[in-house]
Amino acid sequence: MVTFEGFPAEGPAFYADLEENNTKEWWSEHQEVYERAVRAPMTALLDGLAAEFGPGKIFRPHRDVRFSRDKSPYKTSQGGFVQTAEGTGYYVHLDAEGLAVGAGCHTSTSAQVERFRAAVDAPADGRSLEAIVGSLGGAGYAIEGERLKTVPRGYAKDHPRAELLRHKTLTAGKAVGTPEWLGSAEALEHVRASWAELRPLVEWLTGHLG
Repeated sequence: MVTFEGFPAEGPAFYADLEENNTKEWWSEHQEVYERAVRAPMTALLDGLAAEFGPGKIFRPHRDVRFSRDKSPYKTSQGGFVQTAEGTGYYVHLDAEGLAVGAGCHTSTSAQVERFRAAVDAPADGRSLEAIVGSLGGAGYAIEGERLKTVPRGYAKDHPRAELLRHKTLTAGKAVGTPEWLGSAEALEHVRASWAELRPLVEWLTGHLG
């Protein structure tokens, strides 16, 4: 296992250039930078966090363009994910703007959505999630996810947790950018601290959706 030593400045710069030159030819000419400044440190970061949060995986750099009008072959970010339940877990990614961290449920089945709504509707479980989301929002995390325009059928429109009931997915994330510590081993401790803050959300979702 390679020890994590930070993300070199070449990583965000690589993605800034890729946004302007998203072709197979450009990628082939610069793949060595991707492997050294993006893929290798992301793999080492996830390995360094595995003992506490579980084994992670990094996403493929290639886009699935089969059903997309945008035929750009490569993703303009590198994501890493630790799954705790289907579609749920901890997330980190690097792009032209730098580092971002997050967690939550980013995809859901119809059965998971029904379980989520039932848990939100239940007084104790629902208030627990409401407090978690409120705390994360106060700590600067953006609360996002796929949402219905209105409260789902079967629930009162004036439900005390109407906003949460509208969610089909639920995530919390924060853009970190390119602080001085990004290029050092200290970055691992910053991601660890963020994931620790996000743990209550992940545990709630894993317990009710997993």
